[in-house]
Amino acid sequence: MGNSYYFRKIHSLLGVIPVGFFLIEHLLTNYEATKGPEAFVDQINWLNGLPLVLLLEIVGIWLPLLYHAVYGLYVAYQARNNVSNYSYFRNQMFMLQRVTGVITFLFVAWHLFETRLQVALGNVAHENLGMTMHDIATNPVMFTVYVIGIVSATFHFCNGLWSFLVSWGITVGPRAQRYSSIIWMVLFVVMSVMFIMSLTAFTDTQFQVPVEAHSGH
Repeated sequence: MGNSYYFRKIHSLLGVIPVGFFLIEHLLTNYEATKGPEAFVDQINWLNGLPLVLLLEIVGIWLPLLYHAVYGLYVAYQARNNVSNYSYFRNQMFMLQRVTGVITFLFVAWHLFETRLQVALGNVAHENLGMTMHDIATNPVMFTVYVIGIVSATFHFCNGLWSFLVSWGITVGPRAQRYSSIIWMVLFVVMSVMFIMSLTAFTDTQFQVPVEAHSGH
């Protein structure tokens, strides 16, 4: 029981820091696509220019994400809704947190395969990721899959923030928890809209060609 308590605490913390920060960074990077291919590539190049970027990715993103995902799947498998102890609304949110966690895990794994892994294998250049996203976004089936994945990921993060504040003793009363629910659901809507705007931006025909073609190089 003691180990389970600490494992859950670590799982909750990693869902905010650094996994949550990574989601926000990913949102801001992709939102640059609404400004055009050049802005999107500039943001990618800035990220790739960070010192020790590979080490930062492994230690700051992939390992925490792997722990959060694997332990989260275990929690989802073990979880049981408890209607007698929680309100109907919060019980439904509890269930959705588990469902969206599984969907997010599958979506992130697939997205990494289509993008980051292809770059690592040398199949796609960093500066041509916009073209890869264009192919994905202009496919109606994949567009729908990505919207479902995006909404699931943002909901899981925002609702997870509510749980994080409760489990760490920050929002302890019903009033604080009610206001917390409103704040994080507003953030969920804002983030979802921004992500979908980014995905829609990739359907622009400007992303059909390498960035160099826009500048005439």
